[in-house]
Amino acid sequence: MIFILDASAMIAFLRDEPGAEVVANALFDPESTCYAHALNLCEVFYDFHRTAGLENASRAIADLSIAGVIQDANLAPDVWRAAGILKSVLRRISLADCFAIELTGRIQVSS
Repeated sequence: MIFILDASAMIAFLRDEPGAEVVANALFDPESTCYAHALNLCEVFYDFHRTAGLENASRAIADLSIAGVIQDANLAPDVWRAAGILKSVLRRISLADCFAIELTGRIQVSS
């Protein structure tokens, strides 16, 4: 199964907050693949940087990579335009999460 992780899911996993077990199950299931857009990883990074400093922020991103999160950093025009359209329609969703939604659609099409 393929999972697209947003920042809140990754932060919950890293901080062992509610929902961490669900994310861990996805990450450590050998039949699953977990992706995150670079903008969602940036949200994780700045959250940890703000609360715990640069070293902890860098460690958080490294831990996600070690756990198997695959980074998608595609910012091609068709990608950011699709995310921009989503943001204009889904106003209450963060721009980074619009990239996660776009990534979901792109991965579903390629699977």
